[in-house]
Amino acid sequence: MAFLSGLSAFPITPSDLDGRVDIAALKRLVAQLCIAGVDSIGLLGSTGTYMYLSREERRRALSAAIEEAGGAIPVVAGVGALRTDEAVRLAQDAKAAGAAAGLLAAVSYAPLTEDEVFEHFSTVARKSGLPIVIYDNPGTTHFRFTAVLVERLAQVPGIVAIKNPTEKAEEIASHLGQQRSATPKGFSIGYSGDWNAAQAMICGADTWYSVLAGILPGVCLRLVRAAQSGDAEEALRIDASLAPIWELFKQFSSLRTVYTMADLLGVCRAEPPRPILPLPPLAKEKVAHCLTLLEQDLA
Repeated sequence: MAFLSGLSAFPITPSDLDGRVDIAALKRLVAQLCIAGVDSIGLLGSTGTYMYLSREERRRALSAAIEEAGGAIPVVAGVGALRTDEAVRLAQDAKAAGAAAGLLAAVSYAPLTEDEVFEHFSTVARKSGLPIVIYDNPGTTHFRFTAVLVERLAQVPGIVAIKNPTEKAEEIASHLGQQRSATPKGFSIGYSGDWNAAQAMICGADTWYSVLAGILPGVCLRLVRAAQSGDAEEALRIDASLAPIWELFKQFSSLRTVYTMADLLGVCRAEPPRPILPLPPLAKEKVAHCLTLLEQDLA
């Protein structure tokens, strides 16, 4: 899947307190990503609060985003759900709307076994006909994909990529090498965890699945292009300029931080879905200060 490379930008999904998506605000976010020229848009990911939205609201969001993108930029849609049959229907919805792929996490209430996750993913891929990206997100799902499970899933027709977490920058190169050797040629290997993304891209990862790119695509795109061209020094320089934002992400969570950024930058006024609370005033001041510093640094 050639489009599963470079920068995949994950915007928030602005909605009201009843969970109804603000279509106009979402379209502004998507338009900004299209103007910047990101390689793909990750709609309804964790930053897009997919688990807090009904099936109907997910469909509305997808339809609006794909319409705004106008076919110029592929959209990867979150299709995770607690039940396999629900995930199948969400993936079918995404395919019908024109999504290029589905992002599927091992969402659960009861802890899942590896065999259960394998059957879940295989069924969604088979019954939906939508290319599936494995979403390994142990921080929220509390399920971690082992190397053995990834190798099994990568052999399933229709499972085409993985979005890995990053925890220790120094371990990315070996992890990437092991995963490359265990998956078929053309299987796209990407990473999230924005503060380690520069290292992942320098090591040769296919894709950076980025939270920050959903609101500040330009600087993230410059980092990716530098890494792709072999200019590690420039990629690391840009990454260093983003260090204050990475610290905010770690302190307050990337989700809460980017909602505040969207407000401060005048893109949209929205709050995360309850029970998640927006950042308190002192934290918002820290975010505003970081944005000012970043603007100065990149001027």
